Amino acid sequence: MDLDVDIIQFLALTVERGGSDLHLCAGSQPMARVHGELVPVAEKVLDAETCRELIYSVFTESQRSRFEETFELDFALMVDTLGRFRGNAHYSRSNVEATFRHIPDKIPRIDELGLPPVVRELCALEQGLVIVTGITGSGKTTTLAAMVEEINRSRSGVIISIEDPIEYVFAHHLCRVKQREIGTDTKSFPAALRHVLRQDPDVILISEMRDLETISAAITAAETGHLVLATLHTIDAPKAIDRIVDAFPADQQGQIIAQLGNALQAIVAQRLLPRADGTGRVLCAEVMVMNDGVRSCLRDRRFQQIISMIEIGAKDGMMTFDASVCELYADKLITYDEAVLNARDPGRVKATKVKR
Repeated sequence: MDLDVDIIQFLALTVERGGSDLHLCAGSQPMARVHGELVPVAEKVLDAETCRELIYSVFTESQRSRFEETFELDFALMVDTLGRFRGNAHYSRSNVEATFRHIPDKIPRIDELGLPPVVRELCALEQGLVIVTGITGSGKTTTLAAMVEEINRSRSGVIISIEDPIEYVFAHHLCRVKQREIGTDTKSFPAALRHVLRQDPDVILISEMRDLETISAAITAAETGHLVLATLHTIDAPKAIDRIVDAFPADQQGQIIAQLGNALQAIVAQRLLPRADGTGRVLCAEVMVMNDGVRSCLRDRRFQQIISMIEIGAKDGMMTFDASVCELYADKLITYDEAVLNARDPGRVKATKVKR
């Protein structure tokens, strides 16, 4: 092993350069994702043994044992002066490799993220299911954290989060916030959700709805008078509904659609697009709020018509990706090419270009 390399140094360089993630791969330089692009943080190429030892150096004994048993590990890492990181260790071609996501110390406010105003209104809900969806690295966790912090500072209650791992750490303000980590505080999402209703929650945060049992428990909790905030990995609002329904066997899908019609309150889909001036990324959002038109599309399984319902639902705070993209382009925050790339209807961006 090369004793001259230090994982803390690599993490520090990632943070210093404004990076979101550090990638440690055998046979590669340590790479940071900065504004969406991968850049090296050191010239030295890591051999397999060095890469393994660097990653093992931040494991606790129990984490090391779990990793060697399952070959996968999600974990949190706290580094003095740098803050928290979400780590994922895994094998690739028999080599131990890892990715570390930097979690800022400060929890951003909703308006700082550039989210539509209706997202703040969703935080005032007393019950129902609100889903934040998007691809990996689109800022879902940060949006959820901002929503939880808004609730925490605006009303009293009990917020219980189930996370894998814990990322943002919340202080108690008007709410008592109980953060439970998979593998440390509870065995699994389904196990935690089976007991959460006996813990007197007002708000339940689920860091990811990964499987049928977790999705089912989240919907049930939302139906029984709790506000449930959760994430999914899909590209937009209609695909989030598709994903939930398709997680269930065909003979249960009718029942789940009926339950969703009652429980679902909104879906916030988001992307992070590079700024036109090259200084970072900006949030592009799509918001679907449940109204009579959307519920009708859901119950009749006319998912392809939901985008049209969002288009005409501006009075309910709804917004499509196309509307968001055009707004960002009109404000000169993203380039024309980026706008066209992310629009369902490029013609709408062309019309905006003419007006601009």
